[in-house]
Amino acid sequence: MTEPPLLHHERVAAPRARPGRWLYVLHGIFGAGRNWGSVARRLAAERPDWGAILVDLREHGRSRGFPPPHTLGAAADDLERLARHLGLAPTAVLGHSFGGKVALAWARRAPAGLEQVWLIDSTPSAGPPGGAAWEMLHTLRALPGPFPDRAAAVRALEARGVATPVAQWVSTNREPGPDGLRWRLDLDAMEALLRDFFQTDLWDVLEHPPPGVRIHVVRATRSSVLDDAAAARIEAAGRRDGRVFLHAVPGGHWLNADNPDALVALLARHLGPAPPGHSH
Repeated sequence: MTEPPLLHHERVAAPRARPGRWLYVLHGIFGAGRNWGSVARRLAAERPDWGAILVDLREHGRSRGFPPPHTLGAAADDLERLARHLGLAPTAVLGHSFGGKVALAWARRAPAGLEQVWLIDSTPSAGPPGGAAWEMLHTLRALPGPFPDRAAAVRALEARGVATPVAQWVSTNREPGPDGLRWRLDLDAMEALLRDFFQTDLWDVLEHPPPGVRIHVVRATRSSVLDDAAAARIEAAGRRDGRVFLHAVPGGHWLNADNPDALVALLARHLGPAPPGHSH
């Protein structure tokens, strides 16, 4: 049986730094690793003892040709294979939104060396399909293209009620064809990933982290992804064993674009003390 291809990825480190610890960064649905490039570079400048691996999850960005089933478990398999190939164990893994559940699915397996999991405005809950990502899937299905240029794709999305910044971001997922621009995304794969995301409950990982692993949950104050009941449950888990933490950060769901200053400061502070010989 042929193994799936390796995930496309990019290493980020401060100039002339030799990081001893690595943060794997997992984007949200319809995204790509480059969405987090600015945060990763700023974090590496603040904490040169850390490097980041910006990952394109299966069927996103430049990670193409991955066979089904498209599930959180398969995405975690991909990450294990990448870490083995690179020879860089994940000291920490950060996941935004959909990527947060992938991070929990990977953490459940307690990969060697893992010390921290960061969930950025991501819920471990299961529930019926819905919300902005599910709506976007149906919007993209209704607008297959072709489009004469990117501006036309943005206008088509806006006409269906998509906010301009989101339309501009989604429109980066385009590729040229003989008749114009079309979506680069495999929408059937996106739907399969989203369905598994919605039906998978990962509260057990958050409430009972693997030995030696701390979980930091970042709640965006202008987002509805984590409601008050979920926040209370996270805080209760923290009180039980002291390894689960909830942080509120001002901003909307896309905190990497909305409030990168606060996010970088939070990560730099909580990733642990720099080892001897490092300064920042």
